Amino acid sequence: MGGIQLNFINNSNDTNNSEIVIFQKNVATNYDELAVAWLVIRYCGQGDNHPFEFPSNMQVGASDSYGNFTPQLDAQNGQLYAMSLTTSGDRLRSMGAGTSSKEVQVLNMLPKGAINASIYKAGKLLATKTSIAPQQKAVFEFKPTLWIGIVSQIVQGEVMNSAILSSVNTELSLLGFASADIVMTGGGPGKSATPFLFHLENIVMS
Repeated sequence: MGGIQLNFINNSNDTNNSEIVIFQKNVATNYDELAVAWLVIRYCGQGDNHPFEFPSNMQVGASDSYGNFTPQLDAQNGQLYAMSLTTSGDRLRSMGAGTSSKEVQVLNMLPKGAINASIYKAGKLLATKTSIAPQQKAVFEFKPTLWIGIVSQIVQGEVMNSAILSSVNTELSLLGFASADIVMTGGGPGKSATPFLFHLENIVMS
């Protein structure tokens, strides 16, 4: 399974060295869940471009209340993973099929202590669910879309607050894509400034 080759192009009139955030939303849970800044593009000047790959495959990892982090396992939709206590300590293992073909599910099978479950793409944190109590399950489901917007003072890999999330309202569908350019336009100083817009160009279908 390959990824989608994307290329961010700054064709805007931005004069503020704006930061661009790209992320996905976990649609398996309630909509007020906070999303993670998967990719933050900084200092991409006018006319510059920033190529990146959005992989089709993803990994799942977990951490326990003792500060231990598991290795990241290749994850697939429809699969269940469980954190359990073994003779060698807490371990995350694949448990076969989950209850939904669209979700990656992580079950806390520890006798005590909450866990955090996380999904990664390209080695970067994509989504996380914290404080999963024993016998509780985290569920992750993603549409084939990316959210993109202008932000400030945001850290890649950290959870974004609701104010930032509500300011990002561009959702780009990547369904069936092999590659595409993401072009940013708009911006500018003073009263002549226009809203920043993002659109796809040079789309190649897979």
